[in-house]
Parts: sequence; structure tokens; C-alpha cells
Amino acid sequence: MKGAKGKGAAKRDTKDALKPVDDRKVGKRKAAVKADSKSKAKKGKAAKDPNKPKRPPSAFFVFLEEFRKTFKKENPTVKAVSAVGKAGGERWKSMTAAEKAPYEAKAAKRKTDYQKVMSAYEKKQESVADDGDEESDRSKSEVDEESGQVFLLLLLTKMICGGTSMG
Repeated sequence: MKGAKGKGAAKRDTKDALKPVDDRKVGKRKAAVKADSKSKAKKGKAAKDPNKPKRPPSAFFVFLEEFRKTFKKENPTVKAVSAVGKAGGERWKSMTAAEKAPYEAKAAKRKTDYQKVMSAYEKKQESVADDGDEESDRSKSEVDEESGQVFLLLLLTKMICGGTSMG
């Protein structure tokens, strides 16, 4: 079975390697395909609420906030974000559990704060949704009834008048 996977992967690799060359020759073919896939993704996703609280950082990211400051002081010439991230990751891996403990405590505190804020946010969203749903349901049913009545009136007038339109 491993041989079959390897052959299939090799075929896909060769097809993928040829695609960019073909797309350059054709022109905007690749961009049109991407636009279609993006539009489908946008329809499926719900809109982001700008008022929703941000998730709290993990212990590593709490550590990285402090590490970033010290790293920039020690290496002022290094501007790459990736270099800071790699150095921070190596330092984090080499730390003992006792050294990580203060960062984990800060992360836990931020998480509890986030949970409090999030529960308040969810309660607010539920109250807003409840108020809006009742009004919108009523208006939809009223509109449906009115449009149904209008349709029936038009149908009856056409039948009575012999199919001639009035307007």
C-alpha cells in the first residue's frame, strides 16, 4: 500500500508543479478559480462581531510578550518576527515547569477574566436576540398573510374580469 500512496503523491506533485506554468500562460485563470472558492467560503461563514471579547493568550504567549522585549534589547539589529518567535520557542522548550509556572498562572487569571466577560457578553447577546426575534417573527407572519390576501384578490379579479389586467 505504501507504494500506491507514493505513486499517487508523485503524480500529484508533478501535476501541481506543472499548474503554475500553465496558469502563467493562460493568464488570469488561477485568480478566477480562487475568487469562486472565496465567495463560497464567505457565504458559509457568519459575520464576525467586533464587540466579542478576544480569547486570552496561552502561557506561551504570555511568556512571549516579556521575552520579545528582552530579545529586542539584546538584539536591536534583528527585525524579523520569525527570529523572535524561533528564539522564544527554543527558550520556552528549555524552561522547567517551575520557570513556566508564573506564566501559566497569569494565563489562568486571564482565562478566568475572559470567561466572566464572555458570559456577560453572551447574556447580552441572548437578550438582544430574544427581543429581535419576537418582533421579526410577527412582522414576517403579518407580511405573509397580507401578500397572500393580495395574491388572492388579484387572482379573483382576473377570473372575474376574464383575464384582462387592470393596470
